[in-house]
Amino acid sequence: MSVYFNADAMQVASVGVAVAANNIANMNTGGFHSSSVHYMTGPDDRGVILGEVRENPHPGPLRSAWYGETGPVEGSNTDIAREMVNLIVGQHMYQANAVPITVYNEMIGVVVDIVA
Repeated sequence: MSVYFNADAMQVASVGVAVAANNIANMNTGGFHSSSVHYMTGPDDRGVILGEVRENPHPGPLRSAWYGETGPVEGSNTDIAREMVNLIVGQHMYQANAVPITVYNEMIGVVVDIVA
């Protein structure tokens, strides 16, 4: 039993959560373009790997200028509903891949107890 695929998937999930959190944190930043994470199937169709983190090129809506800004300013193109879904998906992906690692550790403990 190999838990390396699960550990890799947990790292990929943490990247997805970090990107979504960054998008949410910058949703009120004028001109901010949100990013999205694209996942790929791992080698030999096993596991998941990070395909790429891609910036959304579509402009955000125009908004009125805030303090220190002049004229209409492009707002962020972050969709808060999509980002909340991305956070939940990343959390579930992380948790689902943590379970086999926990089970593996428990199995190793049982084997060590039997041998000892």
